[in-house]
Amino acid sequence: MARIIQSKFPIDSVERKAVGFSFPINGPAVFVQTFTTREQTKSNLINYLLTNKNERVFNPNFGADLRNLLFENVLDRTTDELQERIQNDINNYFPQVKVEQIKFDNQADNNTINFTLVYTIANFGITDEINITLQ
Repeated sequence: MARIIQSKFPIDSVERKAVGFSFPINGPAVFVQTFTTREQTKSNLINYLLTNKNERVFNPNFGADLRNLLFENVLDRTTDELQERIQNDINNYFPQVKVEQIKFDNQADNNTINFTLVYTIANFGITDEINITLQ
């Protein structure tokens, strides 16, 4: 007989049991544990955004390659292409995440890029945002 199981990840059902660890890796015990799917999803997305292409050993296409933009002439066309690439990569690597908005705020004089990603975790309906400043 088949049973219907709730659309909740089983790892969230046990309190005090860590789901994973967050980034950056710099806590009192080196690894800062995450206890919810929301925290772990955010940590995984930050890991993806701060990873350059060809940086992962057996997964050379993983990463957003944002740091390479710092020394480039960043134009609207460039950010449009990057938004599309990030959207496609997140759909491939994080199928439970729906990207709501990707926004770049470029400050060419300071050689700084502010990146904002607004996303929703599909099974939970949780909306969250990531802000990253690259200098």
